Amino acid sequence: MLRTAAASAAIALLVVSSGAWLTHGFRTFTEEGARRHEVAREPVPAPAVAMLVPGLGPRALPELLAADGAATIVDFIYTDCRSACAALGTAFQQLQERVRAESARGGDEARGQVRLLSISFDPARDDLPTLTRYAATMKARGDTWRFATVADGRELAPLLRQFRVVVIPDGLGGYEHNAALLVVDPRGRLVRIFDYDRIDEALGFARAIAAADTHG
Repeated sequence: MLRTAAASAAIALLVVSSGAWLTHGFRTFTEEGARRHEVAREPVPAPAVAMLVPGLGPRALPELLAADGAATIVDFIYTDCRSACAALGTAFQQLQERVRAESARGGDEARGQVRLLSISFDPARDDLPTLTRYAATMKARGDTWRFATVADGRELAPLLRQFRVVVIPDGLGGYEHNAALLVVDPRGRLVRIFDYDRIDEALGFARAIAAADTHG
């Protein structure tokens, strides 16, 4: 009886210990939650990947993200998407309106400059002309919201891996992928991840770190 109780206790302890390790001390219970916790704990630098940007041409990703001291809210999309990317597109349209309105008002809110960047993970189909047309469809303003894709398809996997983005072909010519708002600081480091429907929090956080960087 005592041996059974001791064995049960040992198993329970092993499960608890394993659970604590797998879930970062019970602070998260999913891979997406783990990704967000890891990024918040340790910022992730953008890899030196060459990007193609409508209206700008070739740009290194760190250079693109570190332009004019702004924080950047990033999402990963492909233009033929009809599900998650549509929701992200709506979120970014709302963010663009907010960013431009705050810039027009000036004052404290405008000091934390924020830009938007949508990165396509489908470079074979999303070339510069396609991204240009898509940006026009989304009514993206180039001084606020830009689109980009990798210049070399071989650099896509390292980029996705660095930013913890999961993309899986769905067998129908499309992709399943995690959809979120990725906040990158003015030094080009991924520092926080928000659900795509938490635009107020994402924008507020991005503005705060941009303002802190300006005054720091």
